[in-house]
Amino acid sequence: MNVRWRPGLPWFRGHRRGLLRSYPTVAFDRPAVLFGAATHDIGKIAHPGELSGPGSDYEAAGYELLLAQGIDERLARFARTHGCWDQPDTKLDDLLVSLADKVWKAKRVPDLEQLVVARLADATGEQPWQTFLKLDEELDRLAAGADHRLDFQNQYPVAA
Repeated sequence: MNVRWRPGLPWFRGHRRGLLRSYPTVAFDRPAVLFGAATHDIGKIAHPGELSGPGSDYEAAGYELLLAQGIDERLARFARTHGCWDQPDTKLDDLLVSLADKVWKAKRVPDLEQLVVARLADATGEQPWQTFLKLDEELDRLAAGADHRLDFQNQYPVAA
């Protein structure tokens, strides 16, 4: 099978209904979010049992690993923060990485989605229900490919 994988979060690229198209004035650090989406689970290198089993030790391990490699804390933080999106001072960038992590595997988390909706609506002045409808449509579209992604991933199991 010839599979071409293109890195990044699809809703940030040129789709006709992406986050950038729907909310071009909302301030977030796109390169940082893309980096966070790509590296947030890197600590599973140190905790391979958490690749397919429960646990969150990999979060701190990933953060430390990235720092040890000279990655700036503002980028390394995603390894540590993507699982604790419900903290009071969570930035939109962190919420977007957390949301990408969930929707990649078609897991919809209403509380997380509501936080993102609230941030986007506040930033734009849009009614929250309008923001929700746009985000919901985009998340459904992205989640629709999860079975294929997870099947592909499961073809290459990693033994702990």
